[in-house]
Amino acid sequence: MRNNNVMGILFPNMHDEALSALTSSRPFGSVPFGGRYRLIDFTLSNLVNAGISKVGIVTQDNYQSLMDHIGSGKSWDLSRKNEGLYFLPPVAMSDELYAGRVASLTGIRPFFRNSKEEYVILSDCHVVGNIDYDKILDAHRESGADITVACKHGDVPRLNDNLLLWMQEDGRVNDIMLGNCPAGECDYGLGIYIMRKDFLIRMLDAAVSRNHMNFDRDILLRHIDDVKIYGYRVPEYTAVISSPGSFFRANMDLLKPEVRAALFPAQRPIYTKVRDAAPAVYGLHASVTNSLVADGCFIEGEVHNSIIFRDVRIARDTHIENSIVMQGAIICEKTSLNCAVLDKDVVIKASRNLSGAEGYPIFIDKGTVV
Repeated sequence: MRNNNVMGILFPNMHDEALSALTSSRPFGSVPFGGRYRLIDFTLSNLVNAGISKVGIVTQDNYQSLMDHIGSGKSWDLSRKNEGLYFLPPVAMSDELYAGRVASLTGIRPFFRNSKEEYVILSDCHVVGNIDYDKILDAHRESGADITVACKHGDVPRLNDNLLLWMQEDGRVNDIMLGNCPAGECDYGLGIYIMRKDFLIRMLDAAVSRNHMNFDRDILLRHIDDVKIYGYRVPEYTAVISSPGSFFRANMDLLKPEVRAALFPAQRPIYTKVRDAAPAVYGLHASVTNSLVADGCFIEGEVHNSIIFRDVRIARDTHIENSIVMQGAIICEKTSLNCAVLDKDVVIKASRNLSGAEGYPIFIDKGTVV
């Protein structure tokens, strides 16, 4: 479906603190995932698959990596003469002002003013999922909601600013909490909000005039009685990246065929930056089982239950298991890795033994030589 009257606004820096091991030099949305993707690829692709052709990315800091990956947006068919992809850099005088969505959105008021779209989708980039935005938009229009919040029912992620919802049978939200669920499972927000553009601007003006900068607390919670807020339970598979452990588990889940089928259906592809490279080369002594190996790799050792990104070099007499090795890493001979996450361009010298645990994987910073 074409949604020419809908625009998307993405926040790639939200929740940076939840994954500090990988966000010291990049925003959350630019964190590599699944051998060839970045986290923002899933949100961008969901918008494009719904026919949304105007997307603004609100950047805060460390966004060079994100710009290198997305470029003009050509890989997502967002490089256009009219509309397409927009980077919206910060215009505030201090980082403190950009601590919340309200201040960030206020800083891009000219972008809203020059846009003709009727509806706005606000989305963070910490959810891995192939979500059908057409269905959410249809539910929003049919319910007559002022704000529709995409949510999921289950165990609440380990985020400090979780949005917890309690809904009536028709989906209208009658109670909201911020933080952690008091007991058991409940509905929690996925950081995706749909509303009319003029309504959003009115709410922003009212919030800023009172120095209220937290979107969830100062707009949703404060106006729960006088604004129609509806929840939409997302039926598709989703993985919320809320901690180093959840990032590790979400990657490892890709080794399951049913998860790959749910994330990458043929009718709604996930797009990413195209890089043409030679296929992976396996040496005579290589042994690779139940792993995802990207192109450009050269493998001579043993790799089991792992995800190997592009251009990785793995020498003979190495054993890699239950690990994530990102782009450009070099693993020298007689090395053992277990439950380890290696960022880009890491070098592991010969005869090293690095081991974490499934619930507490070990992270090696970008460019580190061990």
